[in-house]
This record gives sequence, C-alpha cells and structure tokens, in this order.
Amino acid sequence: MPKTTVRWVGERTFVGTDSRQHSVVLSGDQPPRGVSPSEMLLVALSACSAYDVVDILEKKRKTVTQLEVTADGERGEDPPWAYRTIHVHYRIVGKDLTEKAVAQAIELSEEKYCSVAATVRGVAEISTSFEIVPVDS
Repeated sequence: MPKTTVRWVGERTFVGTDSRQHSVVLSGDQPPRGVSPSEMLLVALSACSAYDVVDILEKKRKTVTQLEVTADGERGEDPPWAYRTIHVHYRIVGKDLTEKAVAQAIELSEEKYCSVAATVRGVAEISTSFEIVPVDS
C-alpha cells in the first residue's frame, strides 16, 4: 500500500515524500517556494496519464520521441475551491503516429488506467485534446 509523508520545514513550506523516498517541495503563496498542493493535483493527473499514453503507444509499436502534457483547471469560487473542470492537452512528437492511435491511448488512460483521473473524475469534469508533431525518418 502506498504511503506518503509530508513534513513542515518552516513558514508555509513542506516536503512531501513518497513510499520510494522521492521528494517534492510544496508551499502556499506566501512565500511561494514550491509547487502549490492544488496544482500538484494537475501535475499528478498529467504524469499519470503521460505514463499510460507512452506505454500504450509503445505497445502499439508507435515511436514517441517527446511528450508534453499540460493541464489547466477552473476551481470553485468558494472554499474549498475544488476543481470543477480540468483540461489536459497532449503534445506528442514521434514517427508514424496516427490520430486514431493517439486518441485511443488517451482515452484508455483517462477512462481505464489512470488512477488519478479515476479519483478526480467524481468531482471535476476532465476534457482532453492533443496535437501530433511528426518526425521524419
């Protein structure tokens, strides 16, 4: 079972450590010394899905040379300021990538494999888009 630890290191700055001892600095806005916890959710969603998309496309024997995933969200106006909508955009660079293969990989990630998407989906509406940048030879 995954287990994480968050340690307060002063002011409004924290260090989060995962079960494999990888760490990340998190903070609020004053002072802004790390990733904001709410934006970390967007990072987690993007990373979770990116992992799946690369894995699925490789299994389809597609050559991915670069993948950049950006996410933005709209939050509620009142506390707890939960995300209401999140849009995830994939910029995929590779050889012989088809729109069909990329769309299927993203759909499989978002609907079946990404645990972060599965968790967030009950609260926020997630939409996606993508662009393919072909690479010659």
